[in-house]
Amino acid sequence: MTRSVYVTGIDRGDGRQVVELGVMELLTRQVDRVGVFRPLVHDGPDRLFELLRARYRLSQDPATVYGLDYHEASAVQAEQGTDELVSRLVDRFHQVARDYEVVLVLGTDFADTQLPDELAVNARLANEFGASVIPVVGGRKQTAESVRAETRNAYRAYEVLGCDVLAVVVNRVAPQDREAIRAGLESQLPVPTYVLPDEPALSAPTVAQITQALGGEVLLGDGAGLARDALDFVFGGAMLPAFIKALTPGCLVVTPGDRADLVVGSLAAHSAGTPPIAGVLLTLDERPGEEILTLSDRLAPGTPVVAVKGGSFPTAGELFAMEGKLNAATPRKAETALGLFERYVDTAGLLERVSAPSSDRVTPMMFEHKLLERARADKRRVVLPEGTEERVLRAADVLLRRGVCDLTLLGPVEQIRKKAADLGIDLVDSQLVDPATSALRERFATEYAKLRAHKGVTVELAYDVVADVNYFGTLMVQGGLADGMVSGSVHSTAATIRPAFEIIKTKPDAAIVSSVFFMCLADQVLVYGDCAVNPDPDAQQLADIAVQAAATAEQFGVDPRIAMLSYSTGTSGSGADVDKVRKATELVRERRADLRIEGPIQYDAAVEPSVAATKLPGSEVAGQASVLIFPDLNTGNNTYKAVQRSAGAIAVGPVLQGLRKPVNDLSRGALVQDIVNTVAITAIQAQTPIEKA
Repeated sequence: MTRSVYVTGIDRGDGRQVVELGVMELLTRQVDRVGVFRPLVHDGPDRLFELLRARYRLSQDPATVYGLDYHEASAVQAEQGTDELVSRLVDRFHQVARDYEVVLVLGTDFADTQLPDELAVNARLANEFGASVIPVVGGRKQTAESVRAETRNAYRAYEVLGCDVLAVVVNRVAPQDREAIRAGLESQLPVPTYVLPDEPALSAPTVAQITQALGGEVLLGDGAGLARDALDFVFGGAMLPAFIKALTPGCLVVTPGDRADLVVGSLAAHSAGTPPIAGVLLTLDERPGEEILTLSDRLAPGTPVVAVKGGSFPTAGELFAMEGKLNAATPRKAETALGLFERYVDTAGLLERVSAPSSDRVTPMMFEHKLLERARADKRRVVLPEGTEERVLRAADVLLRRGVCDLTLLGPVEQIRKKAADLGIDLVDSQLVDPATSALRERFATEYAKLRAHKGVTVELAYDVVADVNYFGTLMVQGGLADGMVSGSVHSTAATIRPAFEIIKTKPDAAIVSSVFFMCLADQVLVYGDCAVNPDPDAQQLADIAVQAAATAEQFGVDPRIAMLSYSTGTSGSGADVDKVRKATELVRERRADLRIEGPIQYDAAVEPSVAATKLPGSEVAGQASVLIFPDLNTGNNTYKAVQRSAGAIAVGPVLQGLRKPVNDLSRGALVQDIVNTVAITAIQAQTPIEKA
């Protein structure tokens, strides 16, 4: 039977979308096929479903998501009664439930619904759907005592109506009251109660949302600038020196369009990062001259300047009544929402209470979710040498919003800050270090000179070498100032990993440093090695790659069944290349008798059960291999790229193995999500105790 979770509320304004998004994240970690059902819907686009569909790659037909619109539901209830309304909605729900392992039900929104006793309607629907309920209580602008009382009443209301209440979530409470509310409710309710503080970035509208709502015209700015949150509004009226002092981080400057001094001054302050602003909103339908716009664009490229027709006073009224919304066009708000949910909700405990059936399949999304979850569970610090690179900054934004790890970014600090400000990224929780001016440079030069003295490296030479961001970052890892390093989005593989070979070196049980890719196919994750480092390993090295790959697979939840690949299976072929693989297989068995391994074996016999049944009947690896070891770099690199492009697989890596501390390389074509995944992997690798040389 399909397990369903019904997220509902007791009144409007509870910010329930944060909880709905968080629960969806949990469910998609556990199962492959999650459906969405909203019993009642308003006219117009459903922004939350569009966000869920885009973020979780839902294939569900949007027409199946909704039961009835509110007007139709109100008419049915008035003319034919509640039983008929519920009956129709139950029929629609089961049409969805039969196709999915779990269904997330989005309750009514208590906003202009014209439904009498709306809470009771939600409770009855949950019961008829066989769904467990998570009530959400909004606590904004309420005292701690009133929030506690309302939460107790909400639980009792759903419990009395026969609902299976999984947990209660209290949302949008004053941060200073959060702990008192949580402690007060812990002993008063028989189910877990999670209390989330109000997060200004979630309720703040983006510049794009403001522009659309006010019918504004974008004079300057790009998509990234328009996606910035307007965390505050500062209205221009004072002279420039006083006005600059009033600016706050993330504010939207609102000024008449003829105040060119305030426009230029605000953008100059943004360019200097003191402070970064969201943008400028020009009122009275006035526009600066072309020369001012040109100067503004040069001062702060990408920062939006928007003109509206209204005056400052009526515009202010509209701005203060406006609230940000989660939708597919605000992915950074979604990251903030998930970070908030995961920080204050016992996600493992809640998922256990949901008791959704675990899927035997491991989809790419499930693998990515688990990476972030594991990294977050034991936070480590990862250093990113390419601190001025846009993709790295965007990845850092995601990692910080989700609370995945602590970050150190290397590079000229003011350049990093300016680039981050231009992208609307807040790096307040990260460490910024410029190797060229850092107080650590002399210490690192001395340490590097000692390590490389046998190569004739002097302290003077080392002083220049360690100013390189990759050497500096590697020395931070070696010295315990960071737990791991990720680089390579703009540096070559050699530039990224050479410092690690010189400084960190291999683990005692590893003969060489090698690499693997996690190949995320539609329904499973395979481990490919070595596809990035060793051009033509001999039998000893190939055996070491296999043993290290098995350990890496185990560390990331892949049960290792090793296939030592060749152009021949079993004893059917001979020759130097096949003999190398056969010898490597024997060495692995001698070194690790506990590992399941087969070789030499062809790729099709390794992964396809029907071929395996013919070529190697009775093998415990053939047909079900999860770790595939290629005989050389030429074969491995070409194969992973062929599978990635032809089968639509997500390739996560290369993940380096064999180093005493984790350093990982990125492809220079890495996407933001690739960087996020690689940083998470590095943080997980760092959770393993360091082995002594």
